[in-house]
Amino acid sequence: MTPRDAADDNSGRWSDLDRPPLNATALRRALVREDGLWSELEVVQRTGSTNNDLVARAAAGPVAEGTVLVAEEQTTGKGRLDRRWSAPPRSGLFVSVLLRPAEVPVHHWGWLPLLTGVAVATGLARAAGVDTALKWPNDLLVTVDGEERKAGGILLERAGEDGVVIGFGLNVSLRAEELPVARAGSLLLAGAVNTDRDPLLRAVLRSLEDWYGRWRAALGDPAECGLQEAYAAGCATLGRTVRAELPGDRALTGEAVAVDGDGRLVIATAKGVQPVGAGDIVHLRPA
Repeated sequence: MTPRDAADDNSGRWSDLDRPPLNATALRRALVREDGLWSELEVVQRTGSTNNDLVARAAAGPVAEGTVLVAEEQTTGKGRLDRRWSAPPRSGLFVSVLLRPAEVPVHHWGWLPLLTGVAVATGLARAAGVDTALKWPNDLLVTVDGEERKAGGILLERAGEDGVVIGFGLNVSLRAEELPVARAGSLLLAGAVNTDRDPLLRAVLRSLEDWYGRWRAALGDPAECGLQEAYAAGCATLGRTVRAELPGDRALTGEAVAVDGDGRLVIATAKGVQPVGAGDIVHLRPA
């Protein structure tokens, strides 16, 4: 067995034997290759936000595409609309990656959060045996006791002119009494066959590398690379009555019928069909 990094050694690392620290050395050995996407992988014990840290690094100087930053604990993680995301140390995966899809037209970059959702769901199905559904545009859902619950989220931020940082947070071993809100969930509560974060992270990053490579090869065309079809197949929002809470205190209610070529959610209302590019989506009835 590969020893844990010396940097992982601290007085509290074994305070919860069900939550061992990540093995950064083994993760680098498995993921960082000369011919691969992932160029650098760092695990830090504690930070405010991995997205903030990686965006700041990119602003301060050259950072290679494929840089991965992982935190054992994230104290001020954020989601869309600057919402907070926090969890006990080593209870989840808190990850940000830097990508530079220079050859892809910028108008296709909006597909990157959706691509990440497909990649995470694919990796978790293989490594954890859990079906993870996608709520448009950036939530990861699991089923706990027959109820749909949010177990993770995805956030994209620009990093300079040619880069983006994509962050994802995922509740892995969160117990019922640790849930921040009743509607939250975790892989553990969803009956995952594996909650060891090392193989989970390897599976997710390999899946992300695969989907990103396909998308880049297609110059960002979501139909050509199969991304649009894969997202629709895994999207729990489609086929449901939803309320879209839009910027400017507006709302739109109707049936979510498709995700179009620009990654927008298409909602059919009494007044016609309308694509939504941004907003909070509330599922009003079961699929």
